[in-house]
Amino acid sequence: MGVFAKRTRTKTRRKTRDIDQIAADLLSPRHLEQFKDTKAAEDLPGLGRHYCIPCAKWFDTEYTLIAHKKGKPHRRQLKQLKDGPYTHKDANEVAGLRIDNGPEKPKVEMEIDMAV
Repeated sequence: MGVFAKRTRTKTRRKTRDIDQIAADLLSPRHLEQFKDTKAAEDLPGLGRHYCIPCAKWFDTEYTLIAHKKGKPHRRQLKQLKDGPYTHKDANEVAGLRIDNGPEKPKVEMEIDMAV
């Protein structure tokens, strides 16, 4: 095993949930419960009782959870969630795959005189 394989394994181990997954957790409690059910409570810090949904992290005590919520990483994550996850439309625009229907033609309103 080379140095590069070790780096990859470490990155994979520390990988947290993506922004789109966290946004789905916030929108649907069922989605969050499905994720929590995949983890055994005995393996989680604090037996899985103290969980920060925006950061997708478990904490040992309620005190550490409260201290985490006051910190800068938590506030950065909230700001990132406020912007929302990237969509396919955003990715296509960045790649230059826009729909070009030509310049917009001015709309001319036609007035119809109705003799009554």
